[in-house]
Amino acid sequence: MTNRKYIFSWDLIGDIELGRPNLGPTTRIEVYRLLQYVFRDVLERHFGTEMTDTLFFEAGKQAGTEFFKKFCSEVSDLNEFVTTLQDLLRDLSIGVMRVEAADLERGSFVITISEDLDCSGLPELDYETCVYDEGFIAGLMESFTGKEFKVKEIDCWCTGDRTCRFTANMVEQR
Repeated sequence: MTNRKYIFSWDLIGDIELGRPNLGPTTRIEVYRLLQYVFRDVLERHFGTEMTDTLFFEAGKQAGTEFFKKFCSEVSDLNEFVTTLQDLLRDLSIGVMRVEAADLERGSFVITISEDLDCSGLPELDYETCVYDEGFIAGLMESFTGKEFKVKEIDCWCTGDRTCRFTANMVEQR
């Protein structure tokens, strides 16, 4: 793919102050979810649910990697990393993050995100919806540790829980 138009760059975010002098950098959650769930609907119609989930995970992972590079790349201590992420995610209204369990040596974590962008407040659907978040967390963890992580949502607002809970486990290198 040599003629790609939208290779990610933070320049694509633009100059918000210049472009939105009256409305500023924020919008309502309904607009974000409209974008996300219409994309999901169109992608599922064209490629099926499994491929759509793969694409959302991959997009989330790239976003987590880029987010880390822009906001966290100077952080090397786990506690400072967690605190930095908690502050950023809250300040950017992405969600309220907590680390319930952390074992850096074994590469095993349990992370919750409450009031998240993707599903908090949605009706129960009997399935987890936060595939993008799985990728986002994987991108963050891999960027911080330099190791590959498998991230899986194990509790979700849409399955009756009131926070989204993820396991993040380092993949053993062979």
